[in-house]
Amino acid sequence: MLSNQIIEQSFAEIMGKRFGDYANLVILSRAIPDARDGLKPVQRRILYAMYQEGNTNDKPYRKSAKTVGYVMGTYHPHGDTAIYETMVRMAQWWKMRQVLIQGHGNFGSLDADPPAAMRYTESRLSALASEMLRDIEKDTVTFIPNYDNSAQQPAVLPSRFPNLLVNGAAGIAVGFATDIPTHNLGEVIDAAIAQMKNPNISLDELMKHVKGPDFPTGGIVQGVSGIRKAFETGRGQFIIRGKTHVEEPKGGKVKKIVISEIPFEVVKSKLVAQIDELVMERKIEGALAVRDETGRKEADRKQVRIVVDIRKEADEQAILHYLFKNTDLQIYYNYNMNVIHEGTIRQMGLKALLGAYIDHQKEVVTRRSQYDLDKKQHREHIVEGLIAAKSILRQIVDTIMDSEDRADAKKNIMEKYGFTEIQADAILSIQLASLTRLDIIKLEKELATLAKEIEELKSILASEKKLIQVITAELNEIKKKYAEERRTEIQGEIEEIKIDIAMQINAEDCIVTLTNEGYIKRTSPRSFKSMGGTIETCGVKDGDRVRHFVETNTSHTALFFTQDGKYFATLVNSFPDDKWKDIGSAVVNVIPLEKTQRIVGFAIVEDFKQPLYVYHVSRSGLIKKTALADYETNRSSALVAAKLKSADDEFITVFVSGEQGALLGATRDGMGIRFLAEEVGATGRASSGVKAITLAKEDELISFMPVGAEDERVFSLITADGVVKRTKIADIPLQGRAGKGVQLIRKRKTSPHQLLAISVDETMYALTKQNEWQPVPVDQVSINEQGGIGRTVIEGGIESIAYETVLPTDEPKESNASDTASGKKPEEQISLFTDESGEKKG
Repeated sequence: MLSNQIIEQSFAEIMGKRFGDYANLVILSRAIPDARDGLKPVQRRILYAMYQEGNTNDKPYRKSAKTVGYVMGTYHPHGDTAIYETMVRMAQWWKMRQVLIQGHGNFGSLDADPPAAMRYTESRLSALASEMLRDIEKDTVTFIPNYDNSAQQPAVLPSRFPNLLVNGAAGIAVGFATDIPTHNLGEVIDAAIAQMKNPNISLDELMKHVKGPDFPTGGIVQGVSGIRKAFETGRGQFIIRGKTHVEEPKGGKVKKIVISEIPFEVVKSKLVAQIDELVMERKIEGALAVRDETGRKEADRKQVRIVVDIRKEADEQAILHYLFKNTDLQIYYNYNMNVIHEGTIRQMGLKALLGAYIDHQKEVVTRRSQYDLDKKQHREHIVEGLIAAKSILRQIVDTIMDSEDRADAKKNIMEKYGFTEIQADAILSIQLASLTRLDIIKLEKELATLAKEIEELKSILASEKKLIQVITAELNEIKKKYAEERRTEIQGEIEEIKIDIAMQINAEDCIVTLTNEGYIKRTSPRSFKSMGGTIETCGVKDGDRVRHFVETNTSHTALFFTQDGKYFATLVNSFPDDKWKDIGSAVVNVIPLEKTQRIVGFAIVEDFKQPLYVYHVSRSGLIKKTALADYETNRSSALVAAKLKSADDEFITVFVSGEQGALLGATRDGMGIRFLAEEVGATGRASSGVKAITLAKEDELISFMPVGAEDERVFSLITADGVVKRTKIADIPLQGRAGKGVQLIRKRKTSPHQLLAISVDETMYALTKQNEWQPVPVDQVSINEQGGIGRTVIEGGIESIAYETVLPTDEPKESNASDTASGKKPEEQISLFTDESGEKKG
């Protein structure tokens, strides 16, 4: 009868209990290996099933599908794919330091080629895997029921060698993961023996035996301190790099960098593709081509050979460092030695893992010795009965013949001659034909041998020292038979890779454009000339304009400065290489700009050792000067360029200029100031600067630029009402820094002017109230004195201003009249993505 009782329980409690059960199942019964035999349940079931079926290395190969079917039907009802994938991994030499399954057929490759289907491949246990199962029939381990109680399966294998450390493990459970690299069989056995002889052995002494990981694919390991930390705590990090050498040409112009060993678990084809991409994109100066020359035959596949052709004069070490940094030729590996021990998950170091294995072996050998002792004592008892029966054999025969049946004969022999039930059974089992050959001497020899063996087994069970000797002897036997030379080289600490990035790129001339809406591209001079060789033919989005045009080189460095005092540095080579008619890529795809950041300064630097300075100017009227050399970096992330004194302030412009000459600035209310650049002292990057101009209440800076001390050029200013005024720079008197400045445009009693921008030698575009861009015809406005009224050239008002600037790449110099006449720029002006009012452009 069904119960109508309703049990009230919180949803969180129910889910917690169910998820806990699931997590426990995944951790203990699926993903994490046992500390004793180093196997996950599915691996253990496969090996035991193959052993049961006699599918061992001394027998012919057997179809993999047969094994998978037997394992799935008897021990592991979780799908044939998972079982076969596990079988395949245990047969792959590049995954296992000592394979546990010998595969016949296509079992995959270093290039991550998939294995053939299980119906095509054949497999059997390897010789070493048989050592994992040796003596399992002698009650050496505990057996548990299978999933449907129809059979028994081992809870752990006897494991005559420390498989967990030798073959490693990797798995992801719920809340836990494990990553244990492979180690050398001989070294691990030596360490286990050393720890058995001296349980108080130190970690440093153990590391004289186990120097570190030993991967089947070889390679070079760096980071001994990380390995030691892992051996101590169970967690640690080191790097693996491929092994390489250089083959010199015999007269040709090409050298070869040959990669003969690759890092563990790196896909060879992927590594070749990574290098090929760098070569094709010409990011490695001197590299010509890459190819995989690894042999195709089965015997040759373990001999990796990847060849990188480089120019004879190329720096092979610089190229290798670049490959280590940018490809899987060097990878990080993290020890995370989580294992199942005593029914729970634990993170264990080297000594603890060896201790768990040693305790397991002590139990295995003890149980095996007790099993053998029981068997031999049973046989000794029988032999003693047979020897006693020999002397009265005729009487025993007569007694048997006088008996009614076997049971009566057994009873009569026991009662008449004093034999035990076991001895009586053995006597009755002697065949009649054997009576004449029953050799008392042979039986006495067997009895003596049994006595010695029984004594030996008793001594093993009675003495810890004797037990350790037996385990040691068996481990040494395994080592002698199966140990191999170390394949992975251990090299001290992790080497810091220093890359001269400029040396690693193909330095070539190019043209860089940056638009008002923030699109950047790099174009070859050929593409530029083929499209007319003018800025007007540059590809841009509808309504966008080229803000910045620079003739430069791919080896130069671009600096981007933001309004919040950060900057980004990147090689020009990293800009997208596009045709002149293409619009380029958004700058956020080149540097990791945050959503709140705007670029207010841009410069391309050939040499950071030039005597130049980076000037930061804030809206509140502060100016800061820092040596250009302080901004040299190899980091691509945001770095501090300058500091703001208040949270509501921001930088309006950043430019690069020399220490000579003067600086000209303008405020929103039409005030202007010009003072010598030397009045601003140089400070470090993380500083906020000094006052450039004393602002009236509610006023703010909208523009600042470098000019000459005696500058005869003309600058233009434009207001929000569309008024343009032109004045000679020299007409703005030089005064001291932090002064109030002078009036640049005559004030109006009603609706005062609001300056948007000032400009020298730049083409300006105005975004009108009708959302249309119009060129600002400054050449139509006559030049007048510093406080003139100007002229309205844009009707209806202006939303914002955009610029079009051609920047020189030579060192800034003092302006003079001849420079102006020839069209040369006197300074390296920096582009803005905002107008001079600081508002984001349309």
